[in-house]
Amino acid sequence: MAEIPTAPVTRLMRNAGAERVSEDASQALVEVLEEYGEKVAAKSVALAKHAGRKTVKAEDVLEAVA
Repeated sequence: MAEIPTAPVTRLMRNAGAERVSEDASQALVEVLEEYGEKVAAKSVALAKHAGRKTVKAEDVLEAVA
């Protein structure tokens, strides 16, 4: 089951200029975002641990996507 709801993803696509968005398209983007998010989260956690912290900070996330 997806962690990210499809409604906000559909809104993102509409805000990007789509007039209509199929449920399949929203679900596909949800899957892509979740996969990417998990990779960023894992790298963020690794960066925090490397710095000797248990807490993941915004700087860890930003460094993970840089």
